[in-house]
Amino acid sequence: MSFYKKLFVAIAVAITAIGNLAAQNQQSPYSRYGYGMVGDYATSVQRNMGGVGIAMSDSRQINVMNPASYAGTDSTTLIWDIGMDVTQLWSKEPGASGKSFGGGLDYMTLQFPLGKYMGGSIGLVPFTTVGYSFGSDVKDKDNNSLGTKSSSGFGGINEIYVGVAGRPFKGFTIGANIAYQFGTIVNDTYLISSGSSSETLFEHVIQVRDWNLQLGVQYTKEFQAKHRFTVGATYSPRKNFHGKTWGVYYDINADEQPDTVGYSRLKGGYEKPESYGVGLNYTFDRKFMVEGDFTYQKWADAKFEGIRNENGDYITQSRFDNRWKVALGMQYTPKERGNYLQRMTYRIGGNYTRDYIMIGDNHLKEYGASIGFGFPTLGSKTVINLGFEYKHRQASPQNLVSEDYFNITLGINFNEFAFWKDKIR
Repeated sequence: MSFYKKLFVAIAVAITAIGNLAAQNQQSPYSRYGYGMVGDYATSVQRNMGGVGIAMSDSRQINVMNPASYAGTDSTTLIWDIGMDVTQLWSKEPGASGKSFGGGLDYMTLQFPLGKYMGGSIGLVPFTTVGYSFGSDVKDKDNNSLGTKSSSGFGGINEIYVGVAGRPFKGFTIGANIAYQFGTIVNDTYLISSGSSSETLFEHVIQVRDWNLQLGVQYTKEFQAKHRFTVGATYSPRKNFHGKTWGVYYDINADEQPDTVGYSRLKGGYEKPESYGVGLNYTFDRKFMVEGDFTYQKWADAKFEGIRNENGDYITQSRFDNRWKVALGMQYTPKERGNYLQRMTYRIGGNYTRDYIMIGDNHLKEYGASIGFGFPTLGSKTVINLGFEYKHRQASPQNLVSEDYFNITLGINFNEFAFWKDKIR
């Protein structure tokens, strides 16, 4: 398939994906709180390495986690990367257990040179994801059944970004991503009363239409030609979300118009936090790489007012705390020009996260481990990246719902000599 045909396919898939990208991915009952589960812009390669990338600079990989990396792109090469995943979830809580399956398109990115010392990137990536479905019986103080309550939700916030980076002097690069954020988060609660035909639905909707800014720097120092150290840092400012939110009551079995409550604009009452990230990367002879990252997001300072009824009482409300994550990852390529197994890339990583979501006085915590493989294709620089990821998530100190995930990630990284000029003989 020619480069232009591949590019056309990428654009067609992106158009199809816009609007429901995040809804197809991660499933978790914890995603009913706030804006859902936050992503970290990690590609399939980076997920296979535990989610590192702040100090990663590779001319053959797209790194949205730090836009300063775009300046390292090859001046004759255009790269685009598409990622997908499938997820199996097992959840447990006192007296109950369940499982669910999900998956779909994760991201699409494109990177291109803008000169000898500059590069750019555009893409579609998730910012948050929401997906869950669960139910329970409702009983009075004498343990008599009053009916059933079920909850479900879907959606998320996506980003279409444009990034640019440059190298003002040797070893130092600086870059920025400017993104348009869009998406709708829907949280539904159904109440069905025992012994009657009453069935009520309350639907809470958050609709975001906004912009986002991410800044990044990297500094690389080489020693004795084969040893390279890179330090990276990222920053994203705190800002108001723009959009609107509302709640709707439905009496499903009644011939009445839905009752809309709490309609309001997001500006002034809903925010995204100030975010920081630092990373340190060591690379030896383009064969071995190890990186450690730390990210910190000040969600405790971010507003999330929720919805109030006509009496001024909260119908929906979420409590946040600061989110932080540590990650460590490694990759190894035995020989760039050896046999096939030697040209393959082998990856491993792990991470630990204290999430921003609070359930009462309980923090949500997560740890995970991953392995992955890069399979080079014959006759081209295209690489197929396959990974396997395990995660465990649970709120503490009170033991609430416990979740175990097994993810399979697939990324296809196309490298094309799009700007190569043939000589006239």
